[in-house]
Amino acid sequence: MAPEVRAFIGLGSNLGNPVEHVQQACRALAGLPKTRLVRCSDLYRSHPMGPGNQPDYINAVAEIITRLSPDTLLSRLQEIEARQGRVRDGSRWHARTIDLDILLYGDLVLATENLKIPHSGMHQRAFVLYPLAELDPDLVIPGRGSVRECLEAELQGEIIERLGSKHESG
Repeated sequence: MAPEVRAFIGLGSNLGNPVEHVQQACRALAGLPKTRLVRCSDLYRSHPMGPGNQPDYINAVAEIITRLSPDTLLSRLQEIEARQGRVRDGSRWHARTIDLDILLYGDLVLATENLKIPHSGMHQRAFVLYPLAELDPDLVIPGRGSVRECLEAELQGEIIERLGSKHESG
């Protein structure tokens, strides 16, 4: 049996009801085979990267423990995206119902045509670092230092709005 690996998944949405899309994706992560959802961060609102005239994004980060390989995990995340109406047309940084990215997979460093771990640019993105810091500020991003150090070094003065808990009550 494959060993358990602690991984972090970035969640983002800016179409339809983004809060619901992120909540639905977090629930779907809990249902992945050979995977246990540890927790999800609060929700954060951020301005979109890329082309203008897009709604703001709602972002979160989920911590999971998984026995899935990185490639299998990526395939499962893309299945969740497809079920939630994500259309992959090759465009980058366009509006989407849901975006799920493997941010970290243990201490693995990987660069293939389909997958880069740690996720490229994550150490410079407030919408990744703030929710990640909520979960584990001392977590090390291979080649970049701790999440806390990245926040201090890379994002001085950058603003992101914390919306609070994404978990439904009741």
